[in-house]
Amino acid sequence: MQAFKSFTTSIKSRGQLTIPKQVRNAGQLDEGQVVSIIPVGDSIIITPKRLALDDARREIKKILKSSGHSLEELMKGLKSEREALYRETHDKKGR
Repeated sequence: MQAFKSFTTSIKSRGQLTIPKQVRNAGQLDEGQVVSIIPVGDSIIITPKRLALDDARREIKKILKSSGHSLEELMKGLKSEREALYRETHDKKGR
């Protein structure tokens, strides 16, 4: 993350804090992403908590968006692939 000037923001009544867009972009923080908050003396470090499943979900969403296919189409294709693999596997066992 590159160095930035300091930003000032306020904590809302329910403890919510807005992270400035420049900082979110630099830290690759996306809406809904889980972060770790680490107290260090009188400072706080906020860092992305990279969850493998979340990363995979984001990648799948990017691929779907760029391919122009819907989730329903993907699931239908997956079902067809599973059925073909099942038939292939069980046909070989029966020989």
